[in-house]
Amino acid sequence: MDIKKVSPFISVSAQISPGDVGILASQGFRTIISNRPDGEADDQPSTDALRQAAVRHGLDFHAQPVKSGQITDDDVAAFASLLNEAAGPVLAFCRTGTRSITLWALVESRHLSASAVLATALSQGYDLEGLRERLESRFLGVSPGPGEDVAVQAGRRRAPAFPTHDVVIVGGGAGGLAAAASLLSRSPDLDVAVIEPSEHHYYQPGWTLVGAGVFPRARTERAMAKVMPEGVRWLRTVVAAFEPERHAVVLEDGERIGYRTLIVAPGIKLDWHGVEGLLDTLGRNGVTSNYLFDMAPYTWELVQSLRAGRAVFTQPPMPIKCAGAPQKAMYLSCDHWLKQGRLQDIDVSFHNAGGVLFGVPEYVPALQKYVERYSAALNFNSNLKAVDGSAKKAWFDVTAGDETTSVEVEFDMMHVCPPQVAPDFVRGSPLADAAGWVKVSPETLVHPDFGNVFGLGDACSAPNAKTAAAVRKQAPVVAENVLAVLDGHAPRAIYDGYGSCPLTVERGKVVLAEFGYGGKLLPSLPRWVLDGRNPTALAWFMKAHMMIPIYFDLMLKGREWLARPALLPHDPTAQDSQPACSP
Repeated sequence: MDIKKVSPFISVSAQISPGDVGILASQGFRTIISNRPDGEADDQPSTDALRQAAVRHGLDFHAQPVKSGQITDDDVAAFASLLNEAAGPVLAFCRTGTRSITLWALVESRHLSASAVLATALSQGYDLEGLRERLESRFLGVSPGPGEDVAVQAGRRRAPAFPTHDVVIVGGGAGGLAAAASLLSRSPDLDVAVIEPSEHHYYQPGWTLVGAGVFPRARTERAMAKVMPEGVRWLRTVVAAFEPERHAVVLEDGERIGYRTLIVAPGIKLDWHGVEGLLDTLGRNGVTSNYLFDMAPYTWELVQSLRAGRAVFTQPPMPIKCAGAPQKAMYLSCDHWLKQGRLQDIDVSFHNAGGVLFGVPEYVPALQKYVERYSAALNFNSNLKAVDGSAKKAWFDVTAGDETTSVEVEFDMMHVCPPQVAPDFVRGSPLADAAGWVKVSPETLVHPDFGNVFGLGDACSAPNAKTAAAVRKQAPVVAENVLAVLDGHAPRAIYDGYGSCPLTVERGKVVLAEFGYGGKLLPSLPRWVLDGRNPTALAWFMKAHMMIPIYFDLMLKGREWLARPALLPHDPTAQDSQPACSP
């Protein structure tokens, strides 16, 4: 928790947790103001949970959610009213603190000069220079138009004088950083900006092994500053909206950033609210998920402590990231129980909203043998809809033909894979397809309507498996095609849909599924070296010992071992379909 003291009365911070509230009380804070709407991020605590924590510690709590990039004068007036009535000291927070300090700046601008307000904000690490004209107008008593928000004002007063980069990348996850590294390995002088609010970066595929006690979660975490490619300008903020017609993105404080080319790689949103009651019990009552960094160790605790009873594993409708992860959790748990002599006392069931165990048939026989080995009951077309953790009950919608019925299932331990959707700011944008994903050509990863916009990773519409291995192949394709577009040429690097899913069927054995579009098998090594259709110790060695260094030391540094893209031959007599890009 990094608290920024703006004045003796008010401080701001990034997202807090219920556990932080006691610390705030001990530091003398008396009021907390939340400026963040619920459901903006996977790991975001609910407003109710924070309010309850504040009540327990004797603090006042006020929720004034403000939509990122759309701070209106009404929002400012409401914030001013809260400050006038609040007992200080006050802590206001949002995702990064930017919205909260922006509200403070706009309140103070009625009696402090813009320069004074901006200097105070900058001293706490917040560059609000994009608000200068609005701050000056408020200081002089000039009102904006009715309902005009930060984004509108910024566009009216500053257009088109916003900073512009050769490449703007939205997202500092696997896709964004791998693309940045691939770009700079090809063109070191390229002006690249990455927009990412998080201070930490994670190797998420490793959490399955954390949940099985193979290694500690610390191995999967790095400081964002240490993995950000050298030469990148890191913008520690959040994107609120896209304006592709203006070649710009709108940030949460309303400032615009321009681009010649844009790469959209924000990842996927875990929709914990999509299962009734799940957030209320996640992390207790035997309910866990390897899809969260903080939760994977709890999975291992439950596996170790369960001696008998019912263990339930769930998989939601596709698409999800790492489609094999839900059953990997089951296999590794069962392997532990088998080796401890407990499996015969544990009733294991796998509830899959889909109709098959795995989408590529060639790998199913090996997986089915392990299902039988562990005596796990397979329940297809069974979708988790609600959980009551204290009662140890879950409800599934089970579909048979045209009929869907609700089935109640009791459990002692349940591993949940949550429903997953595109991030909110993508779903409602001009870049989204009908399902909410970033629309791209499956081969070139270029947006079909905006030729200088690219997508990769979990949020893009390409019909590939959403895995880190897919990103490893997509990033060089995007890098090649971005540079081609910047040079005024047509994209010619091709992505074949490659994805990989190392299915950890037991501790020491992995079925290494590698495939592309249409389920075509795309093994990286000759079959005589490694036959991915069968469980092998070599594939386990690669998963448990090689993948983390490959990820951090190769993929995120632009070293494209077994990942260089195929290029279509360039026809010098053909007219390029992409114009040179300028804002």
